[in-house]
Amino acid sequence: MRLPNVFSRGSSRRVVLVLAAMVLAAACRQAPVEHRYELNGQVISIAADRMEVTIKHEDIPNFMAGMTMPFEVRDAKELEGLTAGDLVTATLVVEESGAYITGVTRTGEAPLPQAPAPSASSGFELLKPGETVPATTFVDQDGRRRSFDAFKGSTVALTFIYTRCPIPTFCPMMDRNFVALQERIKASPALKGVRLVTVSFDPVTDTPAVLKAHARKLGADPAIWTFLTGDRDEIDRFAMRFGVSLSRNISDATDITHNLRTAIVDREGRLLKTYTGNAWTIEEILGDLEKSAGAN
Repeated sequence: MRLPNVFSRGSSRRVVLVLAAMVLAAACRQAPVEHRYELNGQVISIAADRMEVTIKHEDIPNFMAGMTMPFEVRDAKELEGLTAGDLVTATLVVEESGAYITGVTRTGEAPLPQAPAPSASSGFELLKPGETVPATTFVDQDGRRRSFDAFKGSTVALTFIYTRCPIPTFCPMMDRNFVALQERIKASPALKGVRLVTVSFDPVTDTPAVLKAHARKLGADPAIWTFLTGDRDEIDRFAMRFGVSLSRNISDATDITHNLRTAIVDREGRLLKTYTGNAWTIEEILGDLEKSAGAN
């Protein structure tokens, strides 16, 4: 028996177009680009509750110099049986939005290296909202000496980075967020006069010339966004007042372990708010900037 033709020519064409669109959509949903690198190093500490392990690692060819830093794991089993001092190999997976290690394998053990220089947060009191930010003197990306109190009269969003940091969710994320903030500042009359300030805590590497090149790469408008470096001890003392914790390898000043802090400073040079880590959103910080910029 002959089955009736239930599809007209027009409906058949629509089906073909829908199927083609589905194939195209599937192609567009391909797995995000990722890069994998072999990592070799020594476990310094483990934070199982945060799914994190701090490793002093060797140079990773074509990616980053050796340093000490925390790495995320996505499976708690990766940390089972590990202790401080263990020598390990792993695969570092770097995605556009983050990085993690997998395949952590213990290869031996060794005495832990000598403790790094004391954290910059030791023995200093954190700034409280309403307190005046120290008038520390820095050097900007043009090589000019500049005191932080020179920004008085402007609401300031302040963050801390170093340019060699390659992990997407650390310093590069602060850079990306500030790029987005700069665009919003330019587009909003309510934010006229708001300034962005990025302080590098790696003055050995981040000279004014390096910071200027970094600013150019990010498309930073010098009328809005300033990059600062300077004396290492002065930077450490300034940064720790915002809760930045810095540990430096005593045999390699460029080996830095750090956390993340971003702050809002009002037009009188007083701390308005400090953001911890990288969880703050552009909209959240814009709200605080608008509130401060519009205050009498």
